[in-house]
Amino acid sequence: MAERSDTPDTNTPPQPLLDDEQLDRLDDFLDSDQVDEDALDLISAHGFLVALAVAPSEVPPTQWLAELFQGEPRYVDDAERDEIITLLTRLRDNAVAVLEQGGLPELPFELTLGGEPAEDTPIGDWCAGFMEGVFSDESAWFQDDEEAAATLLLPFMLLSGLFDDEPDMAELAKDQARQESLVVQLPELVLDLYLHYRVPSETPKPKPRKKTPSKGKQR
Repeated sequence: MAERSDTPDTNTPPQPLLDDEQLDRLDDFLDSDQVDEDALDLISAHGFLVALAVAPSEVPPTQWLAELFQGEPRYVDDAERDEIITLLTRLRDNAVAVLEQGGLPELPFELTLGGEPAEDTPIGDWCAGFMEGVFSDESAWFQDDEEAAATLLLPFMLLSGLFDDEPDMAELAKDQARQESLVVQLPELVLDLYLHYRVPSETPKPKPRKKTPSKGKQR
C-alpha cells in the first residue's frame, strides 16, 4: 500500500493508464453515433474514471456507466459491449494500481494551457469529467473533512470552468499564471487526493512518559 507522504515521488515518470491503441478504440467509440450526444468524450471520461479511482466510496458500475454514457449505447453486439466496458473498467483499475504504488497517472494531454482559457482546452474537459466523478457521490467526498476536501478539489474545480459563475472562482480564473502552475501539478494533485481519501494517516508514535523524579531527589 502507498504510504502517506507530503511530497509525491516524482522521480518515476507518469504511468499511462491504457496504451495508445486502447485509448484510440475508446475515442472512436465515444465519438461515434452509437452513444448519446451528451455522453462524455475520451478526455472527459478519462478524468471521470480517475476520479472514481480516487473516490472515498465505491460507485456501482451500473451507476457510473449510465452517467458516463448518459444512457445505454447502441452496441453492435455483446462482444463490443464487453470490450468497451472492460476498457473503461481497466482504465479506472489501472489508475488505482498506479496511485496505490505512489505513482503518478499520465494524463492524455500536454500539461500546459498555451495561453488559452482552461475551459477551452482538453485540460478543462478532463477536469470537468473529474468533477462529474465527484458529483457521482458528492456527500462522500465532503462528509469527513469538508474544508480539506474543498482545498484539495479547488484546482480541479477552477480548471473545469464549471464554477465560473461563482465570484471567488471567477476572480481566481483571471490568474493565468496560477492556472498554468496548477496544470503542471495535476498528476501530483491526483495523488494527493488519493492519499487523502484512500490511505490512512500514519498513526502517531506514542510519546514517552515523563519520568517522575524519585522523592529522594526532590528539592
